Amino acid sequence: MGNTLKNIVICLLTFLLPAAIWAQEVQVEGHFLKDSAKLGERVPYVLKAKYGPGHNLVFPDSTFDYSPFVLLEKKTFISATADGTTLDSAVYFVSNFSLDPVVEFSIPVFEVFKYDSLIHQPLSSSLALKLVIDQIPDELAFRDNNVYQPIPTDFNYPLWIAMLVTVLVLTFAMFFFFGKQLQKRWDIWMEKRRYKRFEKRWKQAEEEFQKNPDMGHADELLGLWKTYMEHLEAKPFREWTTTEIAEFLKNKEIIKDFRDIEMIIYAGKTCDSLPKACQNLWKICSDSYQQKITLTDERQ
Repeated sequence: MGNTLKNIVICLLTFLLPAAIWAQEVQVEGHFLKDSAKLGERVPYVLKAKYGPGHNLVFPDSTFDYSPFVLLEKKTFISATADGTTLDSAVYFVSNFSLDPVVEFSIPVFEVFKYDSLIHQPLSSSLALKLVIDQIPDELAFRDNNVYQPIPTDFNYPLWIAMLVTVLVLTFAMFFFFGKQLQKRWDIWMEKRRYKRFEKRWKQAEEEFQKNPDMGHADELLGLWKTYMEHLEAKPFREWTTTEIAEFLKNKEIIKDFRDIEMIIYAGKTCDSLPKACQNLWKICSDSYQQKITLTDERQ
């Protein structure tokens, strides 16, 4: 019986003693670099671990629960080994959102084995909460001040209402007497803006068509012309045939201009009269624009 108990004790010492010696070889230390901090302030926490050869230590990352703190950033440093002892260190920047006057905090270091792991917990480091607002005294001390303080007057609603009514009456009277002229000037101004945009697009499309007279550029040029003429004349130019357009404009020569350009689309052939055809189409748009501006200006 005595020998059996002795053997059991020897076996336990055989398993426990190396683990205890193994654990003593790892030294973990953690502390704040500040004694106190404001609520939500960025505070550095230093974590160090010293250990001998054969240990596999892991520092916590962003997946670790740092409550009641919130991890903002982690900075690690290269391991340093001297006389068989390795030093690992890291700085954790955390923020405290606890309203407790003093918070105890520590970050563990994990030692990983083949089938298990061991936690090395350093001593807790305390961080005091720094209050921003001073405590209100029981008796308030008032400071004498005889400087005149201007008091803002009430908003003068009647005056502002009268001014608003006056502006509305003047605006209504101006539109009543000059509304047609203002509308006419506005229409002319808008038409001039449209013409400038069309002129810029037409010159660009014509230049590209002259450089590369293919089906795509020809179709773009004719489509641009028909769209703008449809706006000027309020007629379905894009749906009409070339003959119908010539009859409406009372200009039979436009049929030849269209055919010179359409020949590229349908037959893939070019001719020497393309620049003249483009110039004739442009002149028709320009004349129609000037006519519309004149009619708008003369309209009563």
